[in-house]
Amino acid sequence: MTPELLVLTLAVLLQAAQFVLYSALAQKQVGTDYAASPRDEGRDLTGTAGRAQRALNNHFESLALFTPAVLVITLTDKTGTVTAACAWVYLVARALYVPAYLLGWVPWRSLIWGVGFLATMALLLAALI
Repeated sequence: MTPELLVLTLAVLLQAAQFVLYSALAQKQVGTDYAASPRDEGRDLTGTAGRAQRALNNHFESLALFTPAVLVITLTDKTGTVTAACAWVYLVARALYVPAYLLGWVPWRSLIWGVGFLATMALLLAALI
């Protein structure tokens, strides 16, 4: 397995951990009965639960860009030290993004997001070189 594919796998596991965290915080806020219901009436999450939900959604969006970048790098056999480093930078940024969002670290949350985004774009550019 290439380092980039390893990081992709770890990023998906991070997303799963975020989902568990979000689910626990959301259920705590809305209650077990609502969480188990068909949720015909929506509820807006607030506070930490709302931030966990938004951080999770952001990770879905981020993976939608990172996954094809890793696949292109891997399938074109353009993996190397730089692309591996970019992948690891992405993962570290995503891991830091969770507490940054949950704890409201301004402006650090946006800067951390930007680092992960730039690492993903660097992977895509590396595929073109």
